[in-house]
Amino acid sequence: MRTTFPKTAFRSALATALATSALTAIPAMAQQAPQGAEADDQGLDVITVTAQRRDEDIQDVPLSVSILNDDALDVLSSGGADIRSLAGRVPALNIESSFGRTFPRFYIRGLGNTDFDLNASQPVSLVYDDVVLENPILKGFPVFDVERVEVLRGPQGTLFGRNTPAGIVKFDTVKPGETGGYARASLGSFGSVNIQGAAGVADDNGFSVRASGSYQRRGNWIDNVDEPGDNNLGGFDDIAARLQLQYESGGFTGRIFGQTRIFDGTAIVFRANALEQGTGDLIGLGGPGTEFKRSETRADGVNFQRLELFNVGGAFEYDFGDVTLYSITSYWNGNLFSRGDIDGGFSNDLPFTPPGGPGSIPFSAQTQDNVPSLDQFTQELRLASNGGGAFNYQFGLFYFSENLDIETFDFGAPQDVTPSAVALQRQESEAFGIFGSVSYAFDNGLTLQAGARYNDDSRDFVASRPVDVRPGFLGFGGPVAPITENVDANLLTWDLSAVYEVNPDINIFARAARGYRAPSIQGRLAFGRSTSVADSERTMSYEAGIKSTLFGGRARFNLTGYYSNTEDLQLTAVGGGLNFNTLLNAADVESYGFEAEFQARPTDGLDLSVGIGFNENEIQDPNLSTQICASPCTVLDPIVAPGIASINGNRLPQSPRWTINWTAGYAHPVGGGEIYAFTDWYYRSEIQFFLYESVEFSDDRLLEGGLRIGYRTDDGKFDIAAFARNITNDTSAVGGIDFNNLTAFVNEPRIFGVEIGTRF
Repeated sequence: MRTTFPKTAFRSALATALATSALTAIPAMAQQAPQGAEADDQGLDVITVTAQRRDEDIQDVPLSVSILNDDALDVLSSGGADIRSLAGRVPALNIESSFGRTFPRFYIRGLGNTDFDLNASQPVSLVYDDVVLENPILKGFPVFDVERVEVLRGPQGTLFGRNTPAGIVKFDTVKPGETGGYARASLGSFGSVNIQGAAGVADDNGFSVRASGSYQRRGNWIDNVDEPGDNNLGGFDDIAARLQLQYESGGFTGRIFGQTRIFDGTAIVFRANALEQGTGDLIGLGGPGTEFKRSETRADGVNFQRLELFNVGGAFEYDFGDVTLYSITSYWNGNLFSRGDIDGGFSNDLPFTPPGGPGSIPFSAQTQDNVPSLDQFTQELRLASNGGGAFNYQFGLFYFSENLDIETFDFGAPQDVTPSAVALQRQESEAFGIFGSVSYAFDNGLTLQAGARYNDDSRDFVASRPVDVRPGFLGFGGPVAPITENVDANLLTWDLSAVYEVNPDINIFARAARGYRAPSIQGRLAFGRSTSVADSERTMSYEAGIKSTLFGGRARFNLTGYYSNTEDLQLTAVGGGLNFNTLLNAADVESYGFEAEFQARPTDGLDLSVGIGFNENEIQDPNLSTQICASPCTVLDPIVAPGIASINGNRLPQSPRWTINWTAGYAHPVGGGEIYAFTDWYYRSEIQFFLYESVEFSDDRLLEGGLRIGYRTDDGKFDIAAFARNITNDTSAVGGIDFNNLTAFVNEPRIFGVEIGTRF
């Protein structure tokens, strides 16, 4: 299906957004009530964000930003969920992974990257305590002892740097400074365990320390029906810890920190021929007409995944009175070893007992991807005014360095331990940035802001295939000598914004921003003999909206409409008939849409929220084409050559048109505490898995909900609850593999459990 992108998309989107906002804001203007809790002690709390590298009321920030606080994160992590549980919990955010818990891929407003290689570049940046985590294996760090997660939509190149044209997911952990902490433990289905806690101590001399940790576990719950025993796959142990030491004296605050993660478990389980030909519906091991069971699979290969991460750094600041100087230093080291049964079943080309299946699997595909060594170093210096007057500013320097080694092994048979082919990659990256931002607040309620950043990036890359003893008829052609690639780029990114206070309850804003993603190199030579390079991409984004407080502080409604155009958008053609992983540049990709969020406390004890994201996007490049599936799928795009389809006019992969999230919570006083219930839901519309459109490699919708019912004391010292995640047991394909058979991987199962917690 194709849509013609209207030339007036931007004007239409903004007009609709602002008209709807004005109608919604009428009750607030009629009441002329003061904002927030000043009008009513039972009103909504003021939400503080750091989207512009300083503490601000979310209603005053001139960009589309959403927040998940610590209470919301506690609910989402019930049952041991990982970072993918954040998907859809705010408008326009999607997260998926073909590696499971260790390699999440982020998408904002439809922009992301489906690339599964371990040096993949993403246009959504993850920032952890003001430190960018560039490599994908760093981005799945467990969420624990976190104060809030902010999702910043649209280009964020001025204050946060390169590779942020789609936006940022920003984590802020709880810092030292107080004595106290918490502990929480849950038990759930499939032997799921989630234990986390933190303890802090502070003295009168300015010293404080905070230690926190997380342990998540799940037993094997997926039954490989061709292996002895009942359950063979799906389990994991995931341990993470953080230690922070802080000293405060006068204007100085210094904090040193260290973090670690150890993961040992199953790689994601691929399921052969789980997508029915001609429909794309999930089907069972018995083929069309049989029920799909998430707890059953067939696999003949080895499956494991091990990850180790280590981080150390320091954050220092000195308040000179009018300005504060910040220094943030961070070093990350990691390694990953991951092997999976890529064909998802028993292949037909080997003399198996039992015979191959489910369905036709033309050949065995067993690969292992490793990161034997990853080193990332970042340093930032920033000088910022302290917000005492109408004029405020920030200026800074940033340095980034990464050294990355990648190994890919291809095995000739499912149980082989010696690879028949070995492909190697070495990548060395450097980036340097100079940035600044200024703002001025006029007496009439108007605040103008402008920022710019100079980015300088370079990358040296070498790939080879030193070992290849596969039979010649497979067509891979033996070893490949080292291939060297070098790229560099520099670009000025910028933003301009204005926010105007109509009255104490209503702000309107507009923003224009230039975003940038550095050039990328791809060279996974296990199945190819050449590398590919993608030029830098450049995004121009415009947005405008309204932020309003309603009914005397008992409700909040924010609405943003946007339009963006990306030139030379970096895309990855994954799989296809030759199973390549190839970088492409699309001449233009245009998108427009809106995000709307509403929170309300209509009566004491009752809290409601709704978030809606709508996004239209279209690849505009008549000359752009890609390989299509080698498996028997139904391609909907024009075929321009054997096995090649035009993707001009397509939506971006993993890009739903609609995302909707809603919650409801109610608490009733009982004795010295309260009984409470909370439910949260997430819906996303249809997605395609690949650049080409097909009937099979898609999913028509996903709907997941959660429920939590419990009792907690007023002092917070005791909390016990029963919970359910994915309560309706929605079973949806979230990705696929197209070079061998109709392989799919699916969302997380339903989890029931109980949890007990305390704060001290």
